[in-house]
Amino acid sequence: MDSPSRSSVIIIGAGVSGISAARLLAENGIEDVVILEASDRIGGRIRKESFGGVSIELGAGWIAGVGGKESNPVWELASQSSLRTCFSDYSNARFNIYDKSGKIFPSGIAADSYKKAVDSAIQKLKRLDQNCFNDVTKLTELPCSPKTPIELAIDFILHDFEMAEVEPISTYVDFGEREFLVADERGYEFLLYKMAESFLFTSEGKIVDSRLKLNKVVRELQHSRNGVTVKTEDGCVYEANYVILSASIGVLQSDLISFKPPLPRWKTDAIEQCDVMVYTKIFLKFPCNFWPCGPGKEFFIYAHERRGYYTFWQHMENAYPGSNILVVTLTNGESKRVEAQSDKETLKEAMEVLRNMFGPNIPNATDILVPRWWNNRFQRGSYSNYPIISNYQPIQNIKAPVGRIFFTGEHTSERFNGYVHGGYLAGIDTSKALLEEIRKELEISSESQTFLLEPLLALTGSLTLTQTEAVSNLHKCEIPTQLYLSGKLSIPEAIL
Repeated sequence: MDSPSRSSVIIIGAGVSGISAARLLAENGIEDVVILEASDRIGGRIRKESFGGVSIELGAGWIAGVGGKESNPVWELASQSSLRTCFSDYSNARFNIYDKSGKIFPSGIAADSYKKAVDSAIQKLKRLDQNCFNDVTKLTELPCSPKTPIELAIDFILHDFEMAEVEPISTYVDFGEREFLVADERGYEFLLYKMAESFLFTSEGKIVDSRLKLNKVVRELQHSRNGVTVKTEDGCVYEANYVILSASIGVLQSDLISFKPPLPRWKTDAIEQCDVMVYTKIFLKFPCNFWPCGPGKEFFIYAHERRGYYTFWQHMENAYPGSNILVVTLTNGESKRVEAQSDKETLKEAMEVLRNMFGPNIPNATDILVPRWWNNRFQRGSYSNYPIISNYQPIQNIKAPVGRIFFTGEHTSERFNGYVHGGYLAGIDTSKALLEEIRKELEISSESQTFLLEPLLALTGSLTLTQTEAVSNLHKCEIPTQLYLSGKLSIPEAIL
């Protein structure tokens, strides 16, 4: 069991926001940081796995927002690490829409349906913004809902894949509209390891620093004016002056972590208002490929009378030539349904869809991989999804600290929530806010020493040093900030 020695900051969660937050603290001299990670690895919802002889990304897979006037910080990290990526061109996906008989919809019909869906979505957004400012439920009451299989399929790719033509997405506006699929055997997570090794001890490419503690499931967070106490499932206790909580929005909505005292109503209400997206990429390995390849063929769509039913497909030949791997993406309700059934049943459903598209004689898949983000108690979903409304107060409330608890993660990013760079930048922003809080606390403590010095100087009976000079000399002693922050040294002790 770990001893309850006090540290400056405890960071809960070693995803991209937790690691970026810890790095900034270390760069600013706060190195007695403890990182508590519930799983056996860093990365959070960035996770690679070996499948079909290649490295695939179960969670975040793309670097979105490349090619604009501003440089995406995650793209910069990838460039510095020579991370292998492939450009993803979604623009032709709408012209590769298959019906249940295996026929591709004519390009004219697909283009008309797409334009109709975009126009309808724009009108919905305008009416929502003007008429139902805070009531997102009215969105479903608006007319022109998609009904036919092709309308349902296009609606799915428009909204579940956040096409920029519907609304101005900050990521695309700021960083550019190009997206690159990570196709590197080291995985997307390699970027996190590169960040971590700048402030944590490593050996042979592995983190061996005792400040990173894996398999530590935080279950209780006690907080007061004097500090925080964190208790983990294995009975360990950790104490610090502050906590940075980078758990996902899904975890915050669950009962995994209890707060004592409970979080205030304004905080819990804001957390509950945020939607959690479940985004499931199902990987299928085949003995050979039977689908169209070449320019404009990476993505294809299946039009079904049930929205989101094995709709969006991608082959991995561009990323890994000869891999013979297909990926189908499900979201939300369909994701939860599939997570609850066996992989054998999911494989059966996927093969029926593929045979509808490409005929009855295609080979059976030899392997399947179904991630389960919703049923993972350390994630409880894939990413945050705020309702499209003009009121940004819920995001501000989710981000706002509660006493000595600071919150971070992609769900605290007003402009980039849902993206890896949103989590990365949120970690930096949270650490900056915490550093400012620490600075203020030190200033208040320093000013209070004026009152402590007066009786001390009076007792000496000597005024050879003026009070101003005494305070000045006190500052020149340069008391180590770390000793103060860790609670091992108080200001009065330093004076005496």
